[in-house]
Amino acid sequence: MVYVTRALVSVLLDLADDADPDDVNTGLSVTPAGELTGADELDPETPVFTDFFLPDPGNSVNAVFGVDLSTPARQIQGRFLSHPVGELRVTERDDLAQVVFVAVPPWEPEDDSFGAFDRAGSRLSVEILDAEPPEERLSEP
Repeated sequence: MVYVTRALVSVLLDLADDADPDDVNTGLSVTPAGELTGADELDPETPVFTDFFLPDPGNSVNAVFGVDLSTPARQIQGRFLSHPVGELRVTERDDLAQVVFVAVPPWEPEDDSFGAFDRAGSRLSVEILDAEPPEERLSEP
């Protein structure tokens, strides 16, 4: 089972909708369930996808070499991909991660529009949680 917050799913689908007909490809990170408000039914160590890294469509290094140099790899536990004119599956052209979330129009969090897959392209069960990560604040210099 893969867990993701409803707020993250909503933001990702909004990004996909705004980018349509272009695709979205961005890294995702997790927060342990014990740090979330509203995830009390899960083991505190269960990873829940809560955050995304802003996609950088203008980065020519990424486009040429297929490497995201702006986000340290250890911070990314998953990836979100939109397929504006594709199927709800992982393709050979997709960037992969341990967990890959894929969305297709109509950009709704339904079984036939949003799903999770492993590196091999096998479908994973997804539970969307009404949980919230802790509020983060920037430290003052």
